[in-house]
Amino acid sequence: MMLEIDGLSVSFQRYNGLFRQNLLTRLSDVSLDIAAGEIVALVGHSGAGKSLLAHAILGLLPKNALATGFIFFGGKVLDEQKRRELRGREIALLPQQTTYLDPTANVGDLISWAAKRAGKPSKIETRLNDVGLNGDVAQLYPHQLSGGMARRVLMAQATAGEAKLIVADEPTVGLDPHNRDIVLEHLRTHADKGGSALLITHDLLPVLSYADRIAILNNGKLCCVASASAF
Repeated sequence: MMLEIDGLSVSFQRYNGLFRQNLLTRLSDVSLDIAAGEIVALVGHSGAGKSLLAHAILGLLPKNALATGFIFFGGKVLDEQKRRELRGREIALLPQQTTYLDPTANVGDLISWAAKRAGKPSKIETRLNDVGLNGDVAQLYPHQLSGGMARRVLMAQATAGEAKLIVADEPTVGLDPHNRDIVLEHLRTHADKGGSALLITHDLLPVLSYADRIAILNNGKLCCVASASAF
């Protein structure tokens, strides 16, 4: 199994008055696994805890977060040190916000840096072509990209390290159907080559043709996991 989440709960310490603290639980006893070659789509309403689960996997929780339970990657416990070692190399984030693109670097450099951090060749033009962009885009800066182009550059950047697991956080928000399908098809190709993906979305219908299983998160609790064909 590529990724296993066992009884994960995430709470936040909050002050109630000047000195009293209480815990606000946002994820409760979540258990989920993703095999190599598989896309699991995590579906839920805004505020259900989808992005929080992604951040927990990647070790990006804020300091006031308290996480319990276990996360395994390749059969080994994913502790904080292991997350730092694997992030970008074996586990990559495809973020929701295009502001993750460094505005001071052109597209070619962004992709090249992501590849080199993982010890992979840059192959900038190939990686751009894979997401439906031509090689000329490498010379552009983030502010020169349309929304659809920026999201596809994020995809090229996230996959440049050839990580085994991609955690894709709402990667198709705001995209037209053509650009949306390019992103989803690229995730499918990644899985078909032996990788895996956790695809976080609030829009169920478009992902049914690409995902293997659907997991539904409601108010921090996993209430359903079923084959995509069941929907």
